[in-house]
Formats: sequence, structure tokens, C-alpha cells
Amino acid sequence: MQPTVTPFYHRPTGTWSYVVADPATRQAAVIDPVLDYDWRSGRTGTASADAILAHLAAEGLSLRWILETHAHADHLSSAPHLQARAGGRIAIGTGIRQVQATFKRVFGLGDEFVPDGRQFDRLLADGETIELGTITGRVIPTPGHTNDSVSYLFGDALFVGDTIFMPDGGSARCDFPGGDAAELHRSIQRLYALPPETRLFVCHDYSPGGREPRCETTVGAQRDSNIHVKADTPEQEFVAMRRARDATLDMPNLILPSVQVNIRAGRLPPPDPDGVSYLRVPLNVVGRPL
Repeated sequence: MQPTVTPFYHRPTGTWSYVVADPATRQAAVIDPVLDYDWRSGRTGTASADAILAHLAAEGLSLRWILETHAHADHLSSAPHLQARAGGRIAIGTGIRQVQATFKRVFGLGDEFVPDGRQFDRLLADGETIELGTITGRVIPTPGHTNDSVSYLFGDALFVGDTIFMPDGGSARCDFPGGDAAELHRSIQRLYALPPETRLFVCHDYSPGGREPRCETTVGAQRDSNIHVKADTPEQEFVAMRRARDATLDMPNLILPSVQVNIRAGRLPPPDPDGVSYLRVPLNVVGRPL
């Protein structure tokens, strides 16, 4: 039996979140949920996460897992909000420890932040399994975009995070701390070794050419037609393309708020004595000089 997959699109950040469910037991996992955030006012909201909660309730689904493909740099996670209202365990790849250590330095975080992954309920290593009723999920580390990037395979459904986009969207950038284009090429080739009919679900789609956003393709379609990396694209060619392209890219609009929240498993920084949580903005540290 294959899982059912229900996508949810967050248009402001171009992010796809997913509810993956076992039809037999009605157990479910949520992958890459989004917390609404208005950078102009610094206000957060839960409308997008509440739509997922409404779907879980309407379908009679029991939430077992909240899975992050990595500590995202373009949106804040709503994992704690989902967990507080529907249960489930928050999990991410073991590489999060490296990401946490790096960004603890970037943001000048104090002793209250320990970069050992304890903020998550479970850290997932290569080949570990995730039980979802009668369906067993498998963890596939796919570093290159970030140290902590992982993909999740449930039955015939593969969730790749930012590793690759739709075939006409190409691949993820590799210029964040810990990124490595050669490593990303190897990660993608590992995914391409899966059966070509495997359903492949992306975390982002930015509507190339103005088309409507899409979230689902197949491993075979990616192998044959991804504009950045096909099955036979040499590593050296991909690395040269990726480095040249990354050199032209601006930092994501929400990288500073997103990362310092997401390395905490989606929790806001501890409030000050006045009861307000504050984000930190390191000056002249992140991105290229202007």
C-alpha cells in the first residue's frame, strides 16, 4: 500500500508542505510546515499551519511525525504549533548539529543555545526508518545545499526538500555555510538511483516562466530533463555551473529570522524579561558585500 500525499502551498515563500498518510491506519506525518511571518512588522501567524491541522481533523488522521528536510533559510517552521495541537515528534537529520554550531557563531548566541540537536525530538541518520502505520519511511541524507539536508522515502513517495526543484527549476544553491556543489551532485545521483517511477515531491517551486506552481514529478523525469543535472551530467560540469550561478544570487529575504528560529526546531528565541522574543541581525556577516 502506498501513502496518500496532500500538498499545501505557501505562496509568499514558494514553499510546499505535505501531509503523508497511511490509508490503513490513518497515521500521518507532516513534512516542512510553514509559520506565517511578516518581516515588515515582525509578526507571526498560524493560518497556514491551521489549514494543515484542519485537514488532519477532517480526514481523521493521527499525527505521528513532523519532519524537517533541513533548517530552512527561506521560511520559519511551524512544527511546535502543530505539535502542541496534534502531537507528533519533531525530527531532522543529524547534520543539524553542524548547522547549529555554525549559526550559533553567526548570530552570537549565548550559553542558552546548545548546538547538539536537543531542540528536536529525534535526529535521523542515514538509513534510519520512520514507522508510519503499515508504511516504513527511510531517511536518505542529501547534503550539498546544507549539512543537514535529508530526503524521506515513504513507499513510492520521495520528499527531497531543497535538493532539487521541478525539472524546469533545476537545483538548490550551495553557497550557504556548509554547502558543497560536488556533494550536492553526489546526493542527487543517489536519488536518481531510485526506480524511475518513484513520485518526487519538491519543497519549493517558484513558477519558472510564470506557470502555475507545481510540486510533483518523478525520479525518471528528473533524470531525463532537469535543467541543471541529468543522470549523465558530469560532476565537474555541474559544480562549475552551480558556482557561477550561486555567485549571482542574493540572500533569501527571510534567511536571518528563519535560520535562528529553525535551528531551534521552530521555536522562537527565549523571551527577555519583558516577555518579548527578539531576533538578532548580525551586520556585515551574511552574504556578499554590497
